[in-house]
Amino acid sequence: MSWYCCDSSSRLNKALKKINGKLRQHPSSDLTVSPKKLTQPAYKDEPNNTAERAINDSCPPIAEIYTYRQLADATHNFNRKCLVNVGIFGNVYRGQLGEAREIVAIEHLDRNGSRGDSEFDVQAMMLNLLNHPNVINLTGYCTRGNDRFLVHEYLPLGSLDKHLHDRSSLHTPTLDWHTRTRIALGTANALEYLHNKANPPVIYRNLKPCNILLDNDYNAKLSDFSLSKFGPICDKEHVSVRVRGTFGYIAPEYVKRGFLSVKADVYNFGIVLLELLTGRRAVDIIRETKDQELSYWANRMVLKKSKKILELADPLLQGNFPSRSFYQTFAVAAMCLVENLTARPMMSDVVAAISYISSDCNLDNTNNSPLHEA
Repeated sequence: MSWYCCDSSSRLNKALKKINGKLRQHPSSDLTVSPKKLTQPAYKDEPNNTAERAINDSCPPIAEIYTYRQLADATHNFNRKCLVNVGIFGNVYRGQLGEAREIVAIEHLDRNGSRGDSEFDVQAMMLNLLNHPNVINLTGYCTRGNDRFLVHEYLPLGSLDKHLHDRSSLHTPTLDWHTRTRIALGTANALEYLHNKANPPVIYRNLKPCNILLDNDYNAKLSDFSLSKFGPICDKEHVSVRVRGTFGYIAPEYVKRGFLSVKADVYNFGIVLLELLTGRRAVDIIRETKDQELSYWANRMVLKKSKKILELADPLLQGNFPSRSFYQTFAVAAMCLVENLTARPMMSDVVAAISYISSDCNLDNTNNSPLHEA
């Protein structure tokens, strides 16, 4: 007896064929999207990327399909002791799969939530196609009746949101300046890969701290690709789609006209960078109305006190950061948040800037902010 729904698996295969069919229409493109896991081992003479393999193979490679019983065994029948998070998709469990007892995260789609089958399919498909150290590694998936599960690598430190905004746990240490720049650079690298290395480019459009997961070394990894879209190809500059995303992170041109481009992700990144700098949420409804949206608050503070940008720093840093690096990082965030999308930098430029700032970031006390000096 099969524990998974053949119809859903078929949909994923059809989706992959449809994508690769579009790629076939542009044979001159440098096809660089590569699969994470193949159903069969790759041989030396076989094409190395998903699109080329699909052209020559009637069955495009997809991630491993697990049975419900395998996932139930891995989590002791989804015992609450294995529950590590309640995400946007649903409950996330820590499990151990197979004889090797590989530790994985198992997400169970909440059928009563806002996410549906189409977003599950997009999530599984995208994570299978993309391959980068700063993108979460998909192990496989499972569908059984109305149940949907995603299985991916387990990242023990959880989300950036937990470390940056949720101070309810006394066991969560404050992120120091070096760690924040490390997270910013990892996130920027992931977006640069999606925009410039994947072909067609991928627009993430869901960047926020809860979707940035951290491994034991605080390396950032993007998760939740359910809202991602393939970007424009050839001479097109944007795609027109219904506005989706989280209030406070959505680029103005996308909100006003429904124009979605890679520059929308750049704007998203600018907001997250401000969160890393200030420790404030993108939108905080408990504050006064004029200070609820982070971007407006930061802009108002800079216009009001242009020489006191350091006062915007997260109080939890206690002044332990290089002043020049803070100014430079704030300048990068400001460039990402320019309303005119053509004036925003590309993510490759952002990566170069943050790489430079990180290399110049010395935590020597002589370079610390003067705010808390004696």
